[in-house]
Order: sequence, then structure tokens, then C-alpha cells
Amino acid sequence: MGIFNFFSKDKKESLDKGLEKTKSSFLSKLTRTVVGKSKVDADVLDELEEVLITSDVGVETTLKIIERIEERIARDKYVNTDELNNVLKQEIGKLLEENNTTDLVNFDVPNISESPYVIMVVGVNGVGKTTTIGKLSHQFKKNNKSVILGAADTFRAAAVDQLIIWSERVGVPIIQQGMGADPASVAFDTLQSAKAQGADIAIIDTAGRLHNKVNLMNELSKIKNVMSKVIPGAPHEILLVLDGSTGQNAYEQAKQFSLATEINALAITKLDGTAKGGVVIGISDQMKIPVKYIGVGEGIEDLQIFNKAQFVDSLFS
Repeated sequence: MGIFNFFSKDKKESLDKGLEKTKSSFLSKLTRTVVGKSKVDADVLDELEEVLITSDVGVETTLKIIERIEERIARDKYVNTDELNNVLKQEIGKLLEENNTTDLVNFDVPNISESPYVIMVVGVNGVGKTTTIGKLSHQFKKNNKSVILGAADTFRAAAVDQLIIWSERVGVPIIQQGMGADPASVAFDTLQSAKAQGADIAIIDTAGRLHNKVNLMNELSKIKNVMSKVIPGAPHEILLVLDGSTGQNAYEQAKQFSLATEINALAITKLDGTAKGGVVIGISDQMKIPVKYIGVGEGIEDLQIFNKAQFVDSLFS
């Protein structure tokens, strides 16, 4: 099967549109870098380095890319500026492939010995965490999976209310105890209900604050310990939601949360409203944690599975 065959035309158009601001900014900067130049020399590479950094790819990842292009130039003896786009596209693609993560083919979860598959969602306030949970629930339901939600972000009344609205919109049950309830108690009740109902997937929302890493670590550890008593091995997935429009701040959040708990999946949202989509490349390269989902619009269908080759192809199209 071809690498793009499982992407519908609508999905590809949605991705292209969602990355429009990023690629417009990126490619226009790239064009200015090579104007009037015939070959890729030290000056062009210096300017390319600046283009990548200002596109929020990140310093460490940028230096890797520049080093690879320098190796290509040394090996091929000559690379003209007309070839630079293609060389850059190839090297970014290879870099993303080397982080040893496998792209999903559809909205599904691994088979486990005891259902439900439990996803604990973390992330600071305002990144689109609750919206991502709603859209993810919709996609799982479309894929014939039964889902139950747990409103364990009890720090803010608005967070519980928003998740209730999404549960009604998508048509999935929710367990909630209101603002101020013990998050671990909500998680416990959610998993008990999920088991009793034979649900395939349980998604637990958690409080989105990062003001004190020790408190965050203790709270998440408590929730995890309670869940593992109901279902051994739970949570099976700890999904960190990041706001792509914050650029390098998203990368810093990823580092902080990875210190507080064992993140094993990422969702990067709001890429449609920013020119900072290059942060996906840097985070994917530096964190070595799978970017599973990207948000490329406000519509319920605009949460997409992240496919590395498709992303790079769209960025340079």
C-alpha cells in the first residue's frame, strides 16, 4: 500500500490548509535565502539555519539538519539552490523516520488483555486538551469503539462543564463528580463503570496546571496508582496535549511534563492558526515520543493522525 493511500482527499486538503500559514512563512523565507545564489554555500547554510530556527524547528534539530545537508554537499560535491528544497525535504523526512516511532494507520488502540484501554490526558490549561478529548472520542466512536470519559480535571468547574458538553455532542457517557472532587476518585469510578459497561476505551481528563512540578507529579502518580488497582497496567497511554501555536514553549512544556510523568504519546493542536508548525519537527526529533495526533482546524474532523511523510510532503507542497 502506498504511504498516502489511507489518507482521503478531504484529509489531505485539510492538512494542507491547516499548515498553510506555516508553509507560506517557511517557503517564503527559504526563497529569500537562495535568491540570486546559484549554489548552496556557507552563506546559504547560515541563512537556512536562521530560517529553521525562526520557524520554531528548534536549535538542536536545526543543527542536525544543517549538518546533514553539509554532508550531502560534501558527498555530492555540488548542490545548487534549485535542489535545496528537495534536499531539505528529504533530510527532514529521514530525521523524523529515525525516532523509532510508528505512525498510526487509523484511530484505534492496541489490543490488551483486559479492557478498557485507558488513556490519561495531560497538558496545561488552554492548549485544547478537552477539545482534543472530544474530537478523539468522536474518531474512536466512528471506528466502532465504545468510549467513556472521566472528568478528573476537577480544579476548574469550566473544565468539567466543557467535557460534559463534548460527551453530549459526541454521544459518549461521562463520569463526573463536579468541581473540587478528588481526581483519583473520578478516575476510579470511570474505570469501574467502563469495566461494567464493557467499554473499549476510557479517557481520563486531568488538571492542566504546571506551576509546581512536585504537586503535579504527586497528583498524577495518585491517579495512576488508583487506576492500576482497577485495571492492571493502566493507564496504558499518557497523552500530552501541546499547543503548536506557542512554538518553543510547547517543547519546554513537553520536557517539563516528561519529568513529571511517563509521557508516551503527544497531540499537537492549533497548527492551523500559526506559522510555528515547525515545532512538530523539533518535538518529534528531540522528545523521541510519538506524535500521534495533530489539530489542523476547529472542526470535529480536524484532529488528524500524524503521518511523518504526509506532514513533510504537505509542508513543502
